[in-house]
Amino acid sequence: MLAFHSSGNIVSMHNTLTLHGANPENLYRAFGIEMSDRVIDFSTNTNILAWPDIKIDIEALASHYPDPDCAALRKVVAERENVSPSRILFTNGSNEAVFLLSELFTDSTAILQPAYSEYARAFRNLHDVFSIDDGLKFRQLIIINPNNPTGRYISLHDVIASSPQTIFIIDEAYRDFLLTCKPERLCDYDNVIILRSLTKIYHLSGARIGYVIAPEKIIAALRERQPSWSVNAFAQELALRFLKDDAFLERTREFYLSHTPAFMRMLREAGCEVMKSDVHYFLVRVNDDEHTIRHLLRAGIAVRHTRNFAGLDGKYIRIAARSMEENVRLAEIMKEECR
Repeated sequence: MLAFHSSGNIVSMHNTLTLHGANPENLYRAFGIEMSDRVIDFSTNTNILAWPDIKIDIEALASHYPDPDCAALRKVVAERENVSPSRILFTNGSNEAVFLLSELFTDSTAILQPAYSEYARAFRNLHDVFSIDDGLKFRQLIIINPNNPTGRYISLHDVIASSPQTIFIIDEAYRDFLLTCKPERLCDYDNVIILRSLTKIYHLSGARIGYVIAPEKIIAALRERQPSWSVNAFAQELALRFLKDDAFLERTREFYLSHTPAFMRMLREAGCEVMKSDVHYFLVRVNDDEHTIRHLLRAGIAVRHTRNFAGLDGKYIRIAARSMEENVRLAEIMKEECR
């Protein structure tokens, strides 16, 4: 777990402050640096495109219980994925799905590292592995694909098809951001559980909504563990609007396909060691992550640390593409850090 003393020194310890991407005010507070009026947040990897013109009836949504079955949403996803609605469960963000799965699978489970840190919080019998082959020694294997934080995407068809004894939990929270390849269809396998997030691509982080695609038996078991009315009415209505708006999804893909490679190129020209990525965020290797983060915070820029990602150990920072003007600003400042 990552922690910061009030002095701003980074330490590694348990049961202390963990800092994810976004919420830059927490990062400023942890470092003891006064937050400027305007901060460019490169630490969050949610969509930065503005919402389309969406109008909802707040009073009507707030005064009625939400649909506990999320029937309308399940119908839309079922038609898109060509699966039965009974194989879909909507959750309070994909994070709820992570914790529901941890209640279902209490035996030894492997996770391919580096990986999103919430799995370590949820699963009590979790084992880090650094290759898929090592992960296949366990009954369940969790794979973040595209990976967070590296942004890399790997083909899993062959390994899943040849490993029916393993239950694959595939976290596809960032699949809609893929720039260099098309995502595989994996939901037809009986040994696959897929997690999706709608908070990233549709920037609904405050609304909290995601879903699971899995065999009916798994979905039924998860529903038994899920609280009633877990997905609020606002999240359901907004997600329904977005899922029917293919144009917004296409605009997002075009935006990041245009901005991300150019941004990575600018950073490389500035002397930075930029890692390959298949999505809109990526890792940059740094000599001293604390010095780099502190320097950027003072310049009004927040980036994501990697101290709580196994195998990275703070040797990198994670950056997500933003507008061209903001990307240029960061590239200029990083010239000093990457000399």
